[in-house]
Amino acid sequence: MFEIETAPPTNRSAPIPKSELDRVLTAQLIVAWAGEGGEEKRLGWWRSDLISEFGGEDLFQRLLPATWQWAVLQGAREAARREDAAQRQRDYNPDRILSLFNLGFELDERIDERLQELKQLRRLPQELLPSLAQVIGSAWNQTQFEEWLAGHGSTETEPTSIGRRLRGESPSSLELLVKRFVAGLAPLGDSYPLPHYRKE
Repeated sequence: MFEIETAPPTNRSAPIPKSELDRVLTAQLIVAWAGEGGEEKRLGWWRSDLISEFGGEDLFQRLLPATWQWAVLQGAREAARREDAAQRQRDYNPDRILSLFNLGFELDERIDERLQELKQLRRLPQELLPSLAQVIGSAWNQTQFEEWLAGHGSTETEPTSIGRRLRGESPSSLELLVKRFVAGLAPLGDSYPLPHYRKE
């Protein structure tokens, strides 16, 4: 008899630094906030009014006094995620579409876990994700939001039946990928443009 030496199981995915997850989460939360309609008359890409004084904030302050700031952002992010998913479902192969709110199962799960981790710290979102404060202010300012988009560079897109397909290969860098998705939101329109890549 002889023994066959087997290699120890390895973790296929390298750990993603929390700072990178925070950048993705910040971008998602800012876009989710900007895409809301309702009282403040922001972009109106999804039907939610959570991040406003007399919308979701009033309700969540009473229900979740310790974490209501996180709850309204999380709710807006969920509204954005659902709109993103609805548009992807119109494609013949939606599982191959990568977008700001659909980065792949494992990565999406890690971002969700990071959001829960931040909420449990019981500190304000703008303290833990300082870049939020650069855009999410007391009042909607479309020019400021467009400047934030422009700060992510520019990218070439082509129209498709589900949104704007980003030209070229999908970057392997998570930071660059998210920058392209954010840049692909410009120019702003009446509906969510779904900047996306198609996985080959």
